Amino acid sequence: MPSVFLSPSLQESNPYINGGSEEYYMNLVADAIEPYLRASGISFSRNTPTQTLSQAIAQSNEGNYDLHLAIHSNAAGSANSGQVRGTDVYYYPTGTRGKRAAEIIAENYRDIYPLPEKVKTVASANLAELRRTKAPAVLIETAYHDNLADAEWIQENIGEIGRNLARSIAEFLNVPFVDL
Repeated sequence: MPSVFLSPSLQESNPYINGGSEEYYMNLVADAIEPYLRASGISFSRNTPTQTLSQAIAQSNEGNYDLHLAIHSNAAGSANSGQVRGTDVYYYPTGTRGKRAAEIIAENYRDIYPLPEKVKTVASANLAELRRTKAPAVLIETAYHDNLADAEWIQENIGEIGRNLARSIAEFLNVPFVDL
């Protein structure tokens, strides 16, 4: 059975411009992904908010997952705070399967994000969840939580984001997606 490790953000102290935290909202997205994975016959595990990043990576590496999906929202640097919008889908530069997963996720995400031209894939060797996981890994920054329009979009589209990411996971794993 194909399997995925879901790793919603552990950043409880990373606030949204209009209330709540990155950890809170990205866990809601992971919650929204789960029913679609079950319906599509994809097994999964996920981190918990009480874990550290190292513990979440270790948990992922203890399993035999076909994909590690880290789910985050972004914030611009202080000079650009609130001014940036978009979605970045990160993969490890030499990870061909991770790159393929990132491309699928970005392509499908363009269908729901209000500025599809601002959805891009990015190679990065600096992110621990890409560098230290044994499964092919992708980290999606769903949108900018320090930008009011993006923060509101995330909050108003949790279910659609979850459905879209689950559809991308199924496509990457070559499993028929079962819509609910």
